[in-house]
Amino acid sequence: MIDRYTLPDMGKIWQDEFKYNTWLKIEILACEARSVLGEIPTADVEVIKKKANFEIKRVLEIEETTKHDVIAFLTNVAEYVGPESRHIHYGMTSSDILDTTLSIQMKAAGEQLLKRLKDLKAALKEKAIEHKNTLCVGRSHGIHAEPTTMGLKFALWFEEARRNIKRLENAIDTISVGQISGAVGTFEHLSPKVEEYVCNKLGLKPAPVSTQIIQRDRHAEFITTLAIVGASLEKIALEIRHLQRTEVLEAEEYFSKGQKGSSAMPHKRNPIVSERIAGLSRVLRGNATAAIEDVALWHERDISHSSVERIIVPDSCIALDYMLDLATKLIKNLLVYPENMIKNLNLTRGLVFSQTVLLKLVSKGASREDAYKIVQTSAMDVWADNSKNLESELLNSGEARKYLSEKEIKEVFDYGKMLDNVDYIFARSVESNN
Repeated sequence: MIDRYTLPDMGKIWQDEFKYNTWLKIEILACEARSVLGEIPTADVEVIKKKANFEIKRVLEIEETTKHDVIAFLTNVAEYVGPESRHIHYGMTSSDILDTTLSIQMKAAGEQLLKRLKDLKAALKEKAIEHKNTLCVGRSHGIHAEPTTMGLKFALWFEEARRNIKRLENAIDTISVGQISGAVGTFEHLSPKVEEYVCNKLGLKPAPVSTQIIQRDRHAEFITTLAIVGASLEKIALEIRHLQRTEVLEAEEYFSKGQKGSSAMPHKRNPIVSERIAGLSRVLRGNATAAIEDVALWHERDISHSSVERIIVPDSCIALDYMLDLATKLIKNLLVYPENMIKNLNLTRGLVFSQTVLLKLVSKGASREDAYKIVQTSAMDVWADNSKNLESELLNSGEARKYLSEKEIKEVFDYGKMLDNVDYIFARSVESNN
């Protein structure tokens, strides 16, 4: 046997070479297990281990006749092995190797995605610390709300990446199961010890109960987890797209020398990476829906899930691998413009302090309803007249001055005081040891 069972890159995990080599490994391990149990002569197993091989072109050629991929594979292996091949696939069903192999592929892919996620988390942490005190306006409904910091945006994404790491670790654990249990999962012709032996050698757990297949809720959990990770990446990408708008321009994708943004307009610098991430996230969500549809099958199995999985599982893993690589580079190279953040923060001429004024009035004895009316009256005047600002309007408001002195009003308009707890937030997230 040629041992080609090494951990390859994401694309190779889903190629025939990796798949067939894993099939062969499973078949040989099952023979080894039966030899340990005294069911196969040791000499025959040694012949199988020495001679067993496959040739992809030949397997596909045989499949043209058999219309069955596993039978075609076994026929080709038998051509290499000879008479001792009678021991191969004994008491097994096709799904024993198909599903166990798919678990190995998904586990390997998941581990690579996990590494990508950890790289993204590290990049987000670095940017969060760098921009911890980079002041910018917070927005709700797309409208200026109160000040925040760019570092808190990165910290928010860092926390989500951390949760996604846990989700993916759980999904990898869920899918890391194998089965060598026969036609309907009853071990009718094969000892359960064979399954235990094979799974142990492959780093999998035996599925406690199976039918002809490993149950597809496991696969659905894995694929929906990838879709959730994709949604988080889209969330980051969408924010960057908004921040890159010409009217905002608080952050921008890196634009390399010689890069072109438009075939018609030479001035364009478009957020193409963020848009690519946003688009691919839709593919992941569509695949997740298909994975959930695969959970319900007829009786001990049907084949309706198989054709779907041949597309959605490799496509989702490869797409997310690409998206995570894009997202990490996007964050590392993101251009941030603090001066534009301050400029935008001042666009509403003090309106971002409206709640602070409201609460100050309440603390001085005004009812909440009266305080709200006092602040909103001045705020609406500022909205209507670009020459006005909230501080001046309040200083000239007889109603406001009943409660607040000039000094007290001026003290309200201090960005620094609004962000006193940023250190606290960072201490329990980005700067924690969790």
